[in-house]
Amino acid sequence: MPRTDPEGHGPVRFGPPLPEDGLPVLPELSAVLATAAGRAESEPVGGGPALLDATCGHWDRRGLPTEADRVVAAPGAPALLLALTAALGGDVLVPRPCAAWWAPYARLLGRPAFHVPTQAESGGVPDPYALLETVRRVRAEGGDPRLLVLSVADDPTATVAPPELLHETLEAAVGEGLHLVSDETWRDTVHDPHGTVLLSPAEMLPDRVTVLTDLAGALLPTGWPAAAARFPAGGSDGNGLHARVLDVLTALGARVATPVAAAAAYALEEPEPVVARRRAVVRLHARVAAAAYTAVTAAGAVARPPQAGRHLYVDLDPLRPGLATHGVDDAQDLEDFLTARLGMPAPGGHRFGDDLGALRVRLSTGPLLGAGTDEERAHCLDSPSPLELPHVRRALILLESVFDDLRDDAQRREPSR
Repeated sequence: MPRTDPEGHGPVRFGPPLPEDGLPVLPELSAVLATAAGRAESEPVGGGPALLDATCGHWDRRGLPTEADRVVAAPGAPALLLALTAALGGDVLVPRPCAAWWAPYARLLGRPAFHVPTQAESGGVPDPYALLETVRRVRAEGGDPRLLVLSVADDPTATVAPPELLHETLEAAVGEGLHLVSDETWRDTVHDPHGTVLLSPAEMLPDRVTVLTDLAGALLPTGWPAAAARFPAGGSDGNGLHARVLDVLTALGARVATPVAAAAAYALEEPEPVVARRRAVVRLHARVAAAAYTAVTAAGAVARPPQAGRHLYVDLDPLRPGLATHGVDDAQDLEDFLTARLGMPAPGGHRFGDDLGALRVRLSTGPLLGAGTDEERAHCLDSPSPLELPHVRRALILLESVFDDLRDDAQRREPSR
């Protein structure tokens, strides 16, 4: 995660990777990958038949009927978003904050990425009225907004947008002629699937939405890059978009590595070992995220309750007086300070499109599983009390201690009454 320009903390060019789960690789996945490692042939651009068929089945089971000629696979979601942005043309709209890897690909193509505020309750989906105002302003200044990227289960805020808000935002986007890309990398990591309603935009607007998912969200290790896109089945947005994206991926030579493609196809078929591991991982990270949320909010920081993923987004502005005693004035300072104090990455909100002056960070739950051995960290999955395991408890105590110290520093700086 390269640091921003130390002279004045200039523009962010690179963001942090997706949060890892902090656990050893599922043995069955390792076996599939090892078996395929002896194959010399390369995977076709866009994915071979086995990978595409498995991807279709994956979306079919989620209520999104999918044909193989409307699916493309690539070595990671960034390559797909780059290809989609190039194929659609025009300017890009994204929520504020948003996943760190969305905006750089628009800039790489010379396209501006315009950030649209989200509502207080959830991130990932722009406020519909702010979206309309942003589109109006961009067009008045000579821009050409064509693409809106959003995520119902969000990185970095770890929230799930309610269906009512999603519906209003989609109506506003369609009224302005925007194509939508729904990043659903974290849809299978919802902490309380029975108490949280998650709808895909493609269920509401099947002819206007391209669904994008990075398998590192719930199925593969982050070091095995594989992602898939599902294009609209028909309509003006679907016709030709699939072919144009394939053209871009071909020009980039963006193929999924053959062993990774085999592991991805296996995972997307969702055999029992994969489903059991995913459920256990989601359950574990939900508990760790809840503990981290309690620790930071008890110290006076502000965060939305985490609902999905392996992270939470924390606003430390209430602790600004205490942070000032450590020379922390902006998000880059805060990133440096917390990364050193916690011994884990704590990327600042400026990497997710937030203002540099805002004291916000994304904290990942993977590092909070501790620095134990693979066996110790794997034991977290079957332990009835994973938060009480020594290596996990030590990591959580450190988190609590750092934030409690900041609270005490802030209280000492408050003027006496």
